[in-house]
Amino acid sequence: MSKRIVVAVTGASGACYARRLLQVLSAGGAEVHLVMSPYGRRLFADELNLRRPTPETLAGPEAARSITVHPYRDVGAKLASGSFLTDGMIVCPCSSNTLGEIASGTGANLISRAAAVHLKEARRLILVTREMPISQIELENMLRISRAGGIICPASPGFYMLPKRIDDLVDFVVGKLCDLVGVSHTLHTRWNPEGESSGRPIG
Repeated sequence: MSKRIVVAVTGASGACYARRLLQVLSAGGAEVHLVMSPYGRRLFADELNLRRPTPETLAGPEAARSITVHPYRDVGAKLASGSFLTDGMIVCPCSSNTLGEIASGTGANLISRAAAVHLKEARRLILVTREMPISQIELENMLRISRAGGIICPASPGFYMLPKRIDDLVDFVVGKLCDLVGVSHTLHTRWNPEGESSGRPIG
């Protein structure tokens, strides 16, 4: 049975992570439900030159068939209800503003509302934070979400895979996210102690 995954895109830098995540989730057979904040849409324009981010422009025409877009302001959408069963939600990238909204449980938009639903239903919620450095306020918000059952997964790629391109670093993070929601992938992201094709630590 295919996984049903909610993906939210907000205004922290890291559009390349979001686009690749959509591509890999779709390739892994997942049913994807996408929500973009206004700044998330702007992020695609600023960093990927995508003025109209759609499933087709983000993931390609074939993968787009498995992606449904939901309006950011529609807190009455099915994602806002616990009766809409999902296998997890990934906020990628997750801005500090969205982090604060989720930590406070406001539910003022579909992203924060869907996140609140995942926490209350004890479903997997993953926040891909990317801001640096991190203030005490952000640390406290992360701790509050972690205590509520969420997973804080910073966009911090490992270098033991001996990356050669930026795409390799992006794939490392996306592979970890797919592992966390149980979606299969073919990305080479796992440590191999034998140091074969997976690479070995430097130094």
